[in-house]
Amino acid sequence: MPLASADLTPLPPHTAAGSGAQDLVGYSIDLSDPAGGAVVRLEVETKHLNRNGTLQGGIHAMLLDAAAGFAASRALAGQGDIVPVVTLSLNAHYLSPAAQGEVIATGYVTGGGHKIIYAEADIRSADGTLLSRGSGVFKRTAL
Repeated sequence: MPLASADLTPLPPHTAAGSGAQDLVGYSIDLSDPAGGAVVRLEVETKHLNRNGTLQGGIHAMLLDAAAGFAASRALAGQGDIVPVVTLSLNAHYLSPAAQGEVIATGYVTGGGHKIIYAEADIRSADGTLLSRGSGVFKRTAL
């Protein structure tokens, strides 16, 4: 569950550099939510599917990690520039198969402090079906 809005100062939109993983898979990131969330979108194509014809589990995990991790980065950034984080742990729960079409991962912070942040993310299909849910622990880092 996200932190209550009364606990958070509205955040400005943030920007972040892309990555090779992002380019390879083809997801986009939206860091404009004033509540501090992060939204990751992927148009699932044939190249993203496993042998069963559904979104491959590692890609689910990647999207959960990106959404939760960027929410953690934004929480640490506050009103400043985005703060790099590393993932200390990530748990993923696969709930429904995803076929081709858009999937949307939404990440939000659930707790933490100055160095360690706890965040969660959900992936839903375009029709709102919950596909997977993840939780992670993220640490501030200097790159």
